[in-house]
Amino acid sequence: QLQACGGGLVQAGGSLRLSCAASGRTLSLYAMGWFRQAPGKEREFVTAINWSGGSTYYADSVKGRFTISRDNAKNTVHLQMNSLKPEDTAVYYCAGLKSALYFGNNYPSNYDYWGQGTHVTVSS
Repeated sequence: QLQACGGGLVQAGGSLRLSCAASGRTLSLYAMGWFRQAPGKEREFVTAINWSGGSTYYADSVKGRFTISRDNAKNTVHLQMNSLKPEDTAVYYCAGLKSALYFGNNYPSNYDYWGQGTHVTVSS
């Protein structure tokens, strides 16, 4: 199970921090990722990190603004979002990846577990 939290309403230029806690079967995952889905759009990759070495991937649209990190002791992944823009408005989902083979192949269909989503709204 993956539990995401931390969404909310923020003005453009502001910051939010999302968290996702893994439990149960998801404790054995290779990596965690964040995806987002805006109204009327497809779900898109945001960022991912593996539990062991901390390797990361970022979508070009968030590079330099978002930072993913992991807390192995708490089985939690964080997404620090700075310099938020109205186009970052979406439902954000954390996702779990079982196989290292797909790490870096950042399609939603490659991920095995999904959290419930948390809303992020950035006002202009």
